[in-house]
Amino acid sequence: TVREQIAELVRQAIDSAQASDALPKVEVEDIAVERPQNAEHGDFATSLPLKLARPMRMNPLQIAERLAAHMPNGELGGGLLESATVASPGFINFSLNRNWLRAQIEAIRTDGAAFGDVDLGKGQRVQIEFVSANPVGPLHIAHARGGVIGSALANILQASGYDVTREYYFNDAGAQIGHFARTLQARYLQQCGRDVEVHEDGYQGEYMIDLAAEIFGEEGERFLEMPEEDALRTLGELGVAKFMDRIREDLIKLRIEFDEWFNEKTLFVNGQFEDSMALLEEKGYVTEREGAVWFASTLLGDEKDKVMVRGNGIPTYFASDVAYHYNKFFERNFDHVINIWGADHQGHALFMKALVAALGMPEDKLTLIINQLVTLKRGGETVRLSKRTGDIITLREVIDEVGSDACRFFFLSRAADSQMEFDMELAKEQSQENPVYYIQYAHARIASILRLAEERSIDWKDGDVSLLGHDAELALIRKMLELPELISMMANNLEAHHLPHYASDLATAFHWFYQNCRVVSGVEGEEELSKARLKLVDAARVALARCLSLMVMDAPEKM
Repeated sequence: TVREQIAELVRQAIDSAQASDALPKVEVEDIAVERPQNAEHGDFATSLPLKLARPMRMNPLQIAERLAAHMPNGELGGGLLESATVASPGFINFSLNRNWLRAQIEAIRTDGAAFGDVDLGKGQRVQIEFVSANPVGPLHIAHARGGVIGSALANILQASGYDVTREYYFNDAGAQIGHFARTLQARYLQQCGRDVEVHEDGYQGEYMIDLAAEIFGEEGERFLEMPEEDALRTLGELGVAKFMDRIREDLIKLRIEFDEWFNEKTLFVNGQFEDSMALLEEKGYVTEREGAVWFASTLLGDEKDKVMVRGNGIPTYFASDVAYHYNKFFERNFDHVINIWGADHQGHALFMKALVAALGMPEDKLTLIINQLVTLKRGGETVRLSKRTGDIITLREVIDEVGSDACRFFFLSRAADSQMEFDMELAKEQSQENPVYYIQYAHARIASILRLAEERSIDWKDGDVSLLGHDAELALIRKMLELPELISMMANNLEAHHLPHYASDLATAFHWFYQNCRVVSGVEGEEELSKARLKLVDAARVALARCLSLMVMDAPEKM
């Protein structure tokens, strides 16, 4: 990235200044290069002299002056910098060379769909597990938020040089599925005219009535002829399969794809549960009391020990987590694991930290991202969501109403750990008030400009970018060049929410350029300038399309 190149130039200046005794020989570790809040101070700045003042026992302004004087020669580092100026009390401000800036237009166009890629991960294997809703009901917007964050973050990590596996973890057995099957059986019997109530822990949603009606329409009364336990099991399996199919369909509608669909049952069939329990026992973290098997997680900072195997011999979901993460770390050997969970898993965080420690893994091998609640609004009114009461707005309904692009943009636009409101009326607006429309309109406008040039037979491929000098032209180039460092920052911090805001800023930079610089003018004497500007427009197309691609949104040619 440009930031890293400047940091390297500062490193060379330090070495040069110390070699000539202009600065004392003290060890200099991190060189922080930032973007100044005030654009008048240049493109980048470093406060390193302030940090070095104490160890060097010098005035920071004097350190800054000597570093600036030792910046590499040759148009300041191979033409990258126009200037390196000193500011009180000890800053060095850097301005990018205009010729170098213009040359980046061709570099962006050459990179194409790979523009913005950085080699941060160097092939490290990362697994991201997200959504992971059990097939006992339709997906809702809380699932969607985690899904959008997970899929965008996977794309960002892939663009940063990581080998990424996207995984959906599900359970089609256990207590939840038992309640689901009993509910479905009751609803099916009601369809058959029987007077049956749904049990207290059953699923009360209307979707269970719809599912029972669908099965009754397909199968008739054949389940009445089966022994009750057989009917319960078969109905449950049929209902789970139908909801699993619908979950897959909903995720496809939201453009979320997975590399792996991991069934929890396999952990107990393939031996991971026994192997993980043996490892914990060997390390002294397994105890037996009150007829149950416990994980002594309090030894590792958890609030209380967790039951792993109940007195009846049935493993708990804590046992499943142990076996699943044993599989991730020891069998599939992921370098890093990221779990994206809903707000209802907040209390599970301490247990997971204890688990990672018990397995003997460094704490930073596992990252938990807890995405907070979504409040759905329509016309200024809050739409209440409840999976159990039947007053449910499904993800499919939301996608059908506002479209997948709007869902993806808005769910991604806030940090995962902050609660958010999703205004469906705004999401449908075809105006600049709607950021989705605003960004996609910028791409469509770019496409229309390039089509116009083609219609007028303008061959702009040899356009001379040295003709570009308007503030709006250079501002657009500068904004495009932020993308690689943004991708690097998002990958480092595992924060995808910066991407939609950057895309909006990039669209603003393009719209400002468009308003101030006529591209296909038709004015005699401006032909060469038009060609140069068309080259810049094409670079903007590449940059904006890459943002939309990372967010898995359409880049429309017309609107």
